[in-house]
Amino acid sequence: MAVAVAGETRATKTRAAQAHVASFRRARMARRSELVEDYVELIADLIAEGREARQVDLAARLGVAQPTVAKMLKRLGEAGLISQRPYRGVFLTPAGEALAKHSRARHQTVETFLRALGISPATARLDAEGIEHHVSAETLAAFRRFAKAHARNGAG
Repeated sequence: MAVAVAGETRATKTRAAQAHVASFRRARMARRSELVEDYVELIADLIAEGREARQVDLAARLGVAQPTVAKMLKRLGEAGLISQRPYRGVFLTPAGEALAKHSRARHQTVETFLRALGISPATARLDAEGIEHHVSAETLAAFRRFAKAHARNGAG
C-alpha cells in the first residue's frame, strides 16, 4: 500500500490510483486469456502430431478432469475458436488457428529471450509458459530486439 507523501496533490493520487487499477485490470484480463490460449495451443499441438484433439487427451495433458475440459470447449466453441463433431475430436477454426499461432510466437519470443539471458533450456521453456501471457507487445518487442542483438554478437 502506498503511503501519501506530504504535499502530494489530489490529482497525483488520483493518477496513481488509476494506474494501479489499470495494472490489476490488465493482469485479470491476461489470466482470462491465458487459459483460452493454452487450450488452442494444445489443440494445435495435438493436431500437428497427427492426432485428433480429443477431450480425454486435453484433460490428460492439462491435468484436469474431463468435465472441466468440456466446459472450456463449450466456451471456445461459443467464441468461434473451435468446432466439434460428434464422435470426433476438436478442430480449430481459422480464428483458433490464428490465436494458436500468435500465442506460440509469443512463447517462442519469451523463451528465446530467457535463453539469451543464460537461462537453461528446460527452465526457459517452463518460465516462458507463464510469462508469455502477461507481457505487453512493447515488452515482447524489446525481448525480440535483445535476443537478436545477443545472437548477432555471437553470444547465442
